[in-house]
Amino acid sequence: MPKANRSPRDVAAEITDLIIRKLEEGVPPWSRPWRSSGGGRPLRHCGTPYSGINNLYLWAVGDHRGYRSRYWMTCRQAEALGGQVRKDETGSLSVYYSSFTKLAADPGTGRETERTIRFLRHYLVFNADQIDGLPATYHVEDKPEIEPSPSHRQRAIDAFFAAIPADVRHGGNQAYFTPTFDFIQMPHRRSFRSMDLYASTRCHETIHWSGHASRLARTFGKRFGDKAYAFEELVAEIGAGLCCADLRLPNHLHDGHASYVGQWLSILRADKTAIIHAASKAEQALTYLKAFGPERPSGEAVPAAAEAQGAATA
Repeated sequence: MPKANRSPRDVAAEITDLIIRKLEEGVPPWSRPWRSSGGGRPLRHCGTPYSGINNLYLWAVGDHRGYRSRYWMTCRQAEALGGQVRKDETGSLSVYYSSFTKLAADPGTGRETERTIRFLRHYLVFNADQIDGLPATYHVEDKPEIEPSPSHRQRAIDAFFAAIPADVRHGGNQAYFTPTFDFIQMPHRRSFRSMDLYASTRCHETIHWSGHASRLARTFGKRFGDKAYAFEELVAEIGAGLCCADLRLPNHLHDGHASYVGQWLSILRADKTAIIHAASKAEQALTYLKAFGPERPSGEAVPAAAEAQGAATA
């Protein structure tokens, strides 16, 4: 791993500021990026997808700057591949948590105990579009984009949802998950303009389903008070965006969820680390859902469901 940048940059604030700008523009960065920047989630130089906040942030940066390549790397990694970052190009943040232990004395007893302190570290990466001399595989070919056939996409959609043991009921004109009775309610399929939109909505509700107390047990009330539900909606929207990207589905900010944008903005402005936690929880939820199937929609191996609890933020 390249040496971390040790400058006193407030990286959490920089990331949050970009996400806020995209929300204010009406372009949630978990909704649009894969359609305008090369067809999928950001990749490291070795082809491994980014996760957590790096996934969300680099998607937003790529969308904001108009990059077409999915690949990101450090200067040293580019040089190892025969490339060279162009002069005056600006790097983007890639973050990870590090930690150290320190002894702290109990004020009452004087007894010393070890405390683990976590802190955010970062280093700079560059998109392949900022680098000369890389192999052609790191760049997007100039050819017409071909939409996958509906039947091929439908098989992937059906396989993904069929493996998840959620209680899904159909009827009425609302889509929601009820944690009290632990089931997903969806309108009938025929009520949607397309099966893609049905699947996109079901992705959102299934992310909610993953947070039930008997599964990933997401609770935010102690941290965000009366904004807890808005935060859960933020996690579900980000998670649905990741899910739709894997299934190659359109993901639109549904009217019913757009009402939360103002609350999301207030949360992000009040807590600069909130988007990092939300992205981590969304990634954890998708990892949990994928673990029910024999393999990822893209063909990659899936970790065991229990490992979702320890999903990384980087």
